[in-house]
Amino acid sequence: MKRKRKFKKKSSFRKFLTAFILIGILGGIGMVYELYSRVYQPNIVLPNDASEKYIYIPTGAEFSDVVKVLSDNGLLINANSFEWLAATKKYTTNIKAGRYRINRNLNNNELINLLRSGRQTPVKVTFNNVRTKEQLAGKIANQLEVDSITLLTYITDTTFLNKMQVNADNVACIFIPNTYEFYWNTSAEGFVNRMLKEYQNFWNSSRKKKAEKIKLNYYEVAILASIVEKEQNIKRDERPEIAGLYLNRIKKRMKLESDPTLIFALGDFTIKRVLNKDKKVDSPYNTYKHKGLPPGPICIPSINAIDAVLNSADHKYIFMCAKEDFSGYHNFAKTYAKHLINARKYQKALNKRKIMR
Repeated sequence: MKRKRKFKKKSSFRKFLTAFILIGILGGIGMVYELYSRVYQPNIVLPNDASEKYIYIPTGAEFSDVVKVLSDNGLLINANSFEWLAATKKYTTNIKAGRYRINRNLNNNELINLLRSGRQTPVKVTFNNVRTKEQLAGKIANQLEVDSITLLTYITDTTFLNKMQVNADNVACIFIPNTYEFYWNTSAEGFVNRMLKEYQNFWNSSRKKKAEKIKLNYYEVAILASIVEKEQNIKRDERPEIAGLYLNRIKKRMKLESDPTLIFALGDFTIKRVLNKDKKVDSPYNTYKHKGLPPGPICIPSINAIDAVLNSADHKYIFMCAKEDFSGYHNFAKTYAKHLINARKYQKALNKRKIMR
């Protein structure tokens, strides 16, 4: 009887021990799986129609800000596991600002490695059809982290202007409209320094020689190009001819008498018809009153307009007027008498269409 009881006790103990070991193994497997899931299971959710999404981590952000950005964009499946691994990998004290591309296959480990490395996806920054440096600052601020006031303050600071040998009127000439790649968190200084490099590259030996030939410095070329651009923003093939006309007037020491400069002086860019009373406005940009080029560009000229000035057409025209057929082209004239005939035809066409302003 004692042997049977002893055997039963040993058998029960073995069963208990086996069960305990099995539970331990299963618990261990469960813990390993949980750990694996926290680290390596995809933890990003995206809409069915999206394969990626961009997040923006601002300069000076803390870890809580990163979690908020991810959560506000509805990206994290499990925020707790992300926070746990971020702390384990010491990302919580190693935040890097920037624009990051997030795809649906990222797990916590890959996501944290991406954010911790600072491997940003660049932004394609484009600025065209910009009239003023204020508009430029606003356009850049819409594409990069830097705010418009900071950028505008930087490019109008006396120290910077003196260094570049420019002034508040012509500083916009150093910006060449195009599409550029930038990191989203580029500072005002970083943006301007890049633009200066692009400016230096733009003014290569070929363009420099052409500027010397027409006896204009780089800023004067840009100012004249801005006038050409606004005189002809539809039919670009006519720009060299218009540039040649204004160069003829400069050589003859004539007033440019450009309507776009008058519109700039008035500050009303909705004007379609310049009137005689407009020509009396008191402004250095009024080329009906003042000889030579205005003090600054009336827009930030495109590469096409700058090259139109550098490759201007050689002719004798000194007058022009928009064609009465509203084709976008101009009638050119060598004499004032011929110009008056062209002008009357255009004015008659404006009256017929009831365009009074």
